[in-house]
Amino acid sequence: MNGLTARVPTALRRLVGHELRVLAGLARWATGRRHGVRGPADLPFGHARDQAAIMYGLTFVCVVEAFGMAVLLRDWPTAHRVMLVVDVYGVVLMIGLHAASVTRPHVLSADALRVRQGAHRDLRIPLALIDAVRAERRFTHEAADGVLDLPVASTTSLTLELAGPVTAVGFLGGRREVTTVRLHADEPDGLLSALRERLAARPERPHAGAN
Repeated sequence: MNGLTARVPTALRRLVGHELRVLAGLARWATGRRHGVRGPADLPFGHARDQAAIMYGLTFVCVVEAFGMAVLLRDWPTAHRVMLVVDVYGVVLMIGLHAASVTRPHVLSADALRVRQGAHRDLRIPLALIDAVRAERRFTHEAADGVLDLPVASTTSLTLELAGPVTAVGFLGGRREVTTVRLHADEPDGLLSALRERLAARPERPHAGAN
């Protein structure tokens, strides 16, 4: 880490990184590419479908708000231009948030499950650490020690129980150890089946350790 980067607060770096991932999601969405899918052994599982209507609705609200501000500020050209830039960026950001979710699926590879929550979370869980997986649809999630909830539209559909902790990094850089991960997938049965198949084929599990 160079001196300049070291002087930038971690929270600010995380915020900038998040926005860059959001904007990159727009480019991937336009070109049909998915992040983290490197070959035929990597199986992607989407998690954005259930939030699509909400995100499109919020985008529509942003567009209406931008139009309303343009009308209200039509006699103040400087303020109008400033708010137009802000409103257009807000619309782009809203679309980008959904695009990041679409283009950053969960990825099941030969040795790990990479779980995502749009551009907000990205956690690699070695298959060797997964002790159990079950279908479990939950609509409420209370904060608990050692538990990471990654809901989509307030819903999780799969629960992973780990034999040892992994380190989950929060939106602003906070770190904590978790041994239970709840996530959502568009096709939870497909992910559950594929994950159980790879768990059954894995070699004998080594000693537990964090990623």
